[in-house]
Amino acid sequence: MSVSVQSSDFRVQEEYQRVVDEAGDAGAVVLFTGLVREFHQSGSSKVQTLTLEHYPGMTEKALIDIEAQAHKRWPLLASRIVHRVGCLAAQDQIVLVVAASAHRGEAFAAAEFMMDYLKSRAPFWKKQASGDRSEWIESRESDADALRRWD
Repeated sequence: MSVSVQSSDFRVQEEYQRVVDEAGDAGAVVLFTGLVREFHQSGSSKVQTLTLEHYPGMTEKALIDIEAQAHKRWPLLASRIVHRVGCLAAQDQIVLVVAASAHRGEAFAAAEFMMDYLKSRAPFWKKQASGDRSEWIESRESDADALRRWD
C-alpha cells in the first residue's frame, strides 16, 4: 500500500511499474488518472486554474485509510494513490489510483471504490479560477450517490 500527496506532477508509467513490481503475480492492474477539466459543471467559463489545498498529515492519513479499506474489501496485491495539491491548469494530472489483483473484477472494483472515496471523503479543498472570478467547488450529489453503493 502506498499513498503520496504532492505538488509535483507524476509519471504514470513509473507509478504503474512500481505497483506491478510490488504486486508480483498480478493478473490485472487497473489504473485511473484524473485530469483538471477545462470547463467545470457550474458554468461555461474556461478554467484558468484549480488550486487544491489540504492539511498535511490529516490528508495522508485519510488516503491511507481509503486504501486500507480497499485492501480489506478485495484481495489486492498492491495499490497506489497519488494526489496533487497546489495550483494546477486545465489538463494537468490531478490524481492517480492504481489497483493490482489476480483478477480484473477485483482490480476494477477497488480502483473505483478508492476514487469514489477520494472524491467525497478525502480532505481536499478546491478553488477554481475562471475569467475574473474564483469560487470554491462544492461536493456534488452524484459523488455522495457513488458512495452509497459501497455500503
